[in-house]
Amino acid sequence: MAAARSSDSSGPLRRTARAIGRALHAPVTGPAKGVRKFTHAHGAGESGLGKLIELHAVNGAGDVMITVALASTVFFSVPTDEARGRVALYLAITMAPFTLLAPVIGPILDRLPHGRRAAMAIAMLARAILSIAMSGAVATGGIELYPAALGCLVASKAYGVVRSAVVPRLLPPQFPLVKANSRVTLAGLLATGVAAPLGAGLHQVGVQWPLYGACVIFLGGTWLAFSMPPKVDSSKGERRAQLVEHHNALERSVEHHTALERAERAEEAEREERSEPPPSPSTRSDKRPGADKSDKNAKRPRPSLRTVGPSVLHGLQANASHRALSGFLTFFLAFLLRDHPLSGTNAAVSLGIVGVSAGAGNAIGTAVGAWLRSRGPELIIITMLGLALAATILAALFFGPITVALVGGGAGFSQALSKLSLDATIQRDVPEQVRTSAFARSETVLQVAWVLGGGLSMALPLNASLGMSVAAALMATGALTSVRGLLRAARRGAAHPRAA
Repeated sequence: MAAARSSDSSGPLRRTARAIGRALHAPVTGPAKGVRKFTHAHGAGESGLGKLIELHAVNGAGDVMITVALASTVFFSVPTDEARGRVALYLAITMAPFTLLAPVIGPILDRLPHGRRAAMAIAMLARAILSIAMSGAVATGGIELYPAALGCLVASKAYGVVRSAVVPRLLPPQFPLVKANSRVTLAGLLATGVAAPLGAGLHQVGVQWPLYGACVIFLGGTWLAFSMPPKVDSSKGERRAQLVEHHNALERSVEHHTALERAERAEEAEREERSEPPPSPSTRSDKRPGADKSDKNAKRPRPSLRTVGPSVLHGLQANASHRALSGFLTFFLAFLLRDHPLSGTNAAVSLGIVGVSAGAGNAIGTAVGAWLRSRGPELIIITMLGLALAATILAALFFGPITVALVGGGAGFSQALSKLSLDATIQRDVPEQVRTSAFARSETVLQVAWVLGGGLSMALPLNASLGMSVAAALMATGALTSVRGLLRAARRGAAHPRAA
């Protein structure tokens, strides 16, 4: 009888414990299931793109934690003149060497086609270690902080280059590359928006705590990188692209490359339907159209971004001006508005206006890019150049809260949509053999443009009209170097449609 009573009394206790467990579990599992549903939608889960989306969200969250910690030390904790000197030192010690290192990141990673998962994991792990290394110096702002910040910057950009190269390998069926990049970018933006206030809260506990949070996040990213599908490391059909010209020889072979690419895809699809293992290179018979021994052994010139399509080159020029504008506005407006807040506001509100408008513009541009997909990318890039140029001219003429919000939002919107359009031109015009390399090289060029734009802002006095005029000049330079070629490419594309 005693045992029965004990059993009866323990039943309600167990049910209560389970109810409490479910109540505590639901706030975690509910959002997690929602995130997983978003990242794995439309075949992204089966193709592996969903894991890359989650990895990029982790990357964005970790980077913003480091940004919060550095901003509190380099920017907010000291007077404006000293802060500008610290940022100049930061640019000299971290950005300047990065400008030299960035051009070799792509070529080095081109030589590691079988180690992309490891490269992304190493980039995550390196930032986890460097976050701990910076935690000891972040309170004092000592010189040892800057080499560690350089390491974080290089690791972050190396991850970005590899991520751009990996996306084409993980596309679900009938899923445009521009839409995939849009979804990946949007996940990073959302994670940044969630992590920024969390980092600010950790900063209230202690200046080093955002770096501790970054370390935990990047350790999780290291595990996620290794959990990517094995096909990320596949280099089948790839060749390295250059940034120099090989006009005549490559133009004669582009159509041949395309035919070979289509034949390889058809053969692979047929083999997958029969559930056959892929043949080894030594035993595979070459059934591709027009292929023979002399063709296989012929040494073809390596394709370049100039020859695979003028839209890629001119689109890259336009995007470089957008990225330079982003770097310029980041530093110039930060110091200008701290020293000379917008009328009727204080420094914190002025900086908040720029940050919120730029973030909102970037998110809206990314969402619009997913909706537009690959419709007329040249015309979209031209339109975005005009939008950014108009916003900077307006801010130079009528500097105030409304125009500052417009220039921040316009710069974010135009940069996001222009970059997605560049991705679309690379998808459409670059043969698969060199597509991943083309993404790596273009990403490196854009990162260098951001660094140069940021460096230019530090050489100017804090004069609103002058700064916005220089920003307008950056966009005008991009328009002069790219619009004519983009219009010509758009007309040629309309007369002779190309398969995506």
